[in-house]
Amino acid sequence: MNSLTVQTKQALLAAIERAKNDTEARAVLLTGSGKAFCAGQDLREHAENLNEGRGLNGTVRDHYNPIILGLARMPKPVVAAVNGTAAGAGASLAFACDLRIASERASFLMAFANVGLGSDSGSSWTLPRLVGHARAMEMLMLAEPVPAARALEIGLVSKVVPDDELESSARELAERLANGPTVAYATIKAELTFGSGLDLANALEMEASLQDQCAETRDHLNATVAFLNKEGPEFEGH
Repeated sequence: MNSLTVQTKQALLAAIERAKNDTEARAVLLTGSGKAFCAGQDLREHAENLNEGRGLNGTVRDHYNPIILGLARMPKPVVAAVNGTAAGAGASLAFACDLRIASERASFLMAFANVGLGSDSGSSWTLPRLVGHARAMEMLMLAEPVPAARALEIGLVSKVVPDDELESSARELAERLANGPTVAYATIKAELTFGSGLDLANALEMEASLQDQCAETRDHLNATVAFLNKEGPEFEGH
């Protein structure tokens, strides 16, 4: 079920850092192997920490927070292909991605309250921005599974596809983004992330500053010339 042990979280963070720093990688696709996307924290490992008096053992600050920030701040698009259950921190991983495609068997479960915990892994920030305050409260307090069809209705995912089409659909989307203006995509991500916490005047100034940077790229120049010549743009990520 791809539960998150210390080893798994360390490997995931390392993979995120590699993707971030790999100039040849222009989009990121995150999915799970087997029948689940991610079942969240490995509770057996967690119970051992509790029994030995270690509490959370740093898992939120040392593991989950860097992973979520790594996905949110990734300077290229991140697509989540949710192939099954996404629970607790596993659901939060999907929410931290830029776009989410789900298979028909996927479901989302904010399971924290079921084990006497509040939310973590960024879900108190990402979830209300996806579905609104009231639905986020409902999902976190009632801790009931949200099936794929309902997830599409409330805006948790942008598309639901049959199970056997998920891999190809998600890859097609990731490749489309990889062939797009990735510098502009990174700017859009930064604008939306930081703009949500700013007043209008500061958001406008941030947009102007980032737009200046985009205007200096070859992608912008080439796309502008292509538009004037009635040609399709080709983006290089520079």
